[in-house]
Amino acid sequence: MAKLEKTLTGNIEQIASHIMQGILGGSISATLEDSSRFYGADGSRCIVMVFERYSWLGGNRLSLNITLFSQSGGPVMLSAIASGGSQAMFIKFNTFGEEAFLAKLEELL
Repeated sequence: MAKLEKTLTGNIEQIASHIMQGILGGSISATLEDSSRFYGADGSRCIVMVFERYSWLGGNRLSLNITLFSQSGGPVMLSAIASGGSQAMFIKFNTFGEEAFLAKLEELL
């Protein structure tokens, strides 16, 4: 697994849209598997998006889970975790693919 955490400024919906367009446009095999949005009565917002793409190196698919959270227009907290299956029993070969998936996100930010 590979993880990226950042604090961002801006509108949470615009950030989510920018990320979605960038991830889907950055790989021919990338898909948005699902997403959720939560709106709190206090103005807090949480957006969760799960992407997948094919990893040529690992020969399987990788997932990227992105969570965005903000309270009442404050900074946007981002947590992104990439994960992928591996065909090896004891050694995980997909760490390069996971890190590349996160690198694409970091490039967008």
